[in-house]
Amino acid sequence: MTVFTILVVVALTLVGAVGTVVVFTDEPQRQAVVLSVFGLLLTLLFFVLQAPDVALSELAVGMALVPLMVMLTIRKIRAGGQSGGDSGGGSEKESGGEVT
Repeated sequence: MTVFTILVVVALTLVGAVGTVVVFTDEPQRQAVVLSVFGLLLTLLFFVLQAPDVALSELAVGMALVPLMVMLTIRKIRAGGQSGGDSGGGSEKESGGEVT
């Protein structure tokens, strides 16, 4: 076995193991963090497989953007109706009591 083959086997094993951990993680916040680690390992795998363009894309999307969007979504959902955001309709009280 060459060093390249060993690196590929190790990277694939790590990706498979962390992918399983992502699936079995119950809490969404922890899952986002583990998903980020999974993205890092996929980046490493793509780099080992000599695909630097794919590795850079995975680094940006899989390790940064997707976990960030998941965390922001969790924050928005947990805030629920407490944020006081306007749904665009407005109430009669806000519009001076006139219904248009």
